[in-house]
Amino acid sequence: MIVIESDAAMRAFGARVAEICPPCCVIYLFGELGAGKSTFARGFLHALGHEGAVRSPTYTLVEPYELATLQVYHMDLYRLADPEELEFLGLRDWLEQDAILLVEWPQKGEGVLPEADLVIEINYAGTSREIKLQENDETGQQFIEKLADLNDN
Repeated sequence: MIVIESDAAMRAFGARVAEICPPCCVIYLFGELGAGKSTFARGFLHALGHEGAVRSPTYTLVEPYELATLQVYHMDLYRLADPEELEFLGLRDWLEQDAILLVEWPQKGEGVLPEADLVIEINYAGTSREIKLQENDETGQQFIEKLADLNDN
């Protein structure tokens, strides 16, 4: 378990995950409203070279980021009425390219979303946040091993 004490620390954690992220993966972000999912995404995207604002895609459902060497789709499915809507948004096209999917509220897209490589669960712990990581495949396992190596250094 990882304990995060501030928004700055959450952005730094997002940046650490971005540093070890392969150019094609799916990351699920679970947590209650305000837990820090979008803050994590800001740190993640800025570490990959995005220089502008990182908006929470709560109303648009997806914000695409075309970076120098890769594509990132930041999705917030909180307001998704039906998982099939993801097909209309172009999910199939995104999966045909090397892209990173950051998915907030992935349970709303169950049955349509691809399986996550890495699951990040963010929980309230007083004024702090506790992060639990779960890998679903070899890519996710490598994430966890590399994060452990970073923490050891």
